[in-house]
Amino acid sequence: MLSTSYRATVAKGRGYDKRSFDAMNKHWHWLIWANILLTGVAHAEAPPQPGSVAPTFVLPDGDGKARSLAEWRGKWVVLYFYPKDKTPGCTTEAINFRDKQPELTTLNAQVVGVSVDSTNSHRDFAEEQRLPFPLLSDVSGKVSQSFGAYSNWGVIKFAKRYTFLIDPDGRVAKAYLQVDAGKHVGEVIADLKSLTAK
Repeated sequence: MLSTSYRATVAKGRGYDKRSFDAMNKHWHWLIWANILLTGVAHAEAPPQPGSVAPTFVLPDGDGKARSLAEWRGKWVVLYFYPKDKTPGCTTEAINFRDKQPELTTLNAQVVGVSVDSTNSHRDFAEEQRLPFPLLSDVSGKVSQSFGAYSNWGVIKFAKRYTFLIDPDGRVAKAYLQVDAGKHVGEVIADLKSLTAK
C-alpha cells in the first residue's frame, strides 16, 4: 500500500483530491489480483480425455526414489491428485484407498497419489497413516499441470482433487474431475470391476 504522505504528494501534483486518489489506489490493487487470477486460469491445461495416452512422468516418492508411470505398465493405475498432505479431506481419501488395498490388488490396480508437497512431507504422511502405496512429490507442478490438475494462484499452489484411471496399456480409461473424498474409492472400484469384466 502507498504511504499517506506519498498519496497526498502525488494527488496534489496531479490535481487529484485525496478521496479520488485512494479510490484509484484501491482499484489498482483489485486489477493486479484479477490479473493474477485470470493468468492462472488462462494457463491451465485441459485434463487428458478417456482414450488418450496418459502423460508420462518421473517423480520422487517419499523416500526420494524416482518412480515413473511406465513401471506400472500391465496394471491398472489409480492416479489420484490431491491438494495437501495431512488435511482432513486428503487424509480421508488416502485412508479409504489404504483400507480397500486388498480389493484393489485383486483387481490388478496400483494406487499412486500425487501432490505438490515435498518428499519429506509425503514420507511423514505415509508413515502416520500407514499408506501401502506411493505418494509422489510434484513440487514444480509440471506433472499436475500436464493432467490439468494444477492450480497456481501465485503464492498459493496446489493440485486439484482429480483422479485418472489408467489402463494396463497406459491409456486414460476414466477421468474423475468431481471427487467426493469420502465416497471416491467406492466409485473407482465399481468402475474397475466393470472395465475388467469386459
